[in-house]
Amino acid sequence: MTDEPGNTAGRNTMHTLAGPSDFPTTRWTLVIAAADTQRKDARSALVSLCEGYWYPLYAYIRRRGYPADQAQDLTQEFFIRVLEGRYLDRADPEKGRFRAFLLTSMKFFLADEADRIRAQKRGGGTVLSLEFSSGEDRYQREPAHDETPERIFEQRWALSVLDRVVEKLRNEFVHHGRPEHFKRLKVFLLGRSDAPYAALAREMNTSEGALKVAIHRLRKRYRELFRQEIADTVADPAEVEPELRFLAAALTGN
Repeated sequence: MTDEPGNTAGRNTMHTLAGPSDFPTTRWTLVIAAADTQRKDARSALVSLCEGYWYPLYAYIRRRGYPADQAQDLTQEFFIRVLEGRYLDRADPEKGRFRAFLLTSMKFFLADEADRIRAQKRGGGTVLSLEFSSGEDRYQREPAHDETPERIFEQRWALSVLDRVVEKLRNEFVHHGRPEHFKRLKVFLLGRSDAPYAALAREMNTSEGALKVAIHRLRKRYRELFRQEIADTVADPAEVEPELRFLAAALTGN
């Protein structure tokens, strides 16, 4: 099992997730360059980001006091407008964080929609596959507190990043035919250092040394995927570390 996909430490160690200096073209930089909305690569990049990060905005709208059905309509209508190219003129390459762009654009959108009793869906087929039923279930499970809509958005955004990274890592294990390995090893992503290595090694029919190597590679790969995910939502490599610090603060409530 020494050829497992690798990964890095869990939610409590995000500040260690520094990466190499190379910074390839990302989904968000494609979007920023998409003044021409006919660019297929830019549109697919934007669709991917919207589908991955719609829930924090939905939670934001719900916390603003909108009922579930109206929040669903508003979220769908907002993303329709974004995919049509609206608000992209506000995407500043010098401050290019997809998170900030979405929240700012949503505030403009809600201000524009303030006089509407309910959002009107456009005709035609579904633009994005947004799991609103599961989103409302998630929102109903949110802990009771007095957090502002903005803080709810930030916290849900940070958790969405983590969820996407873990899912990508799980998919790599599935691709290699080892979903059970990931199920057993993912606990090590959450910062548990007191796990019974010897017992787990026996369960997985491997040596304790090989298990530790696999865990090391798991965490290393986690770091790589985490940084890649962050890089896809910012426009400049200088924004990666500040965004990592933001996520850590959002998760810890600082």
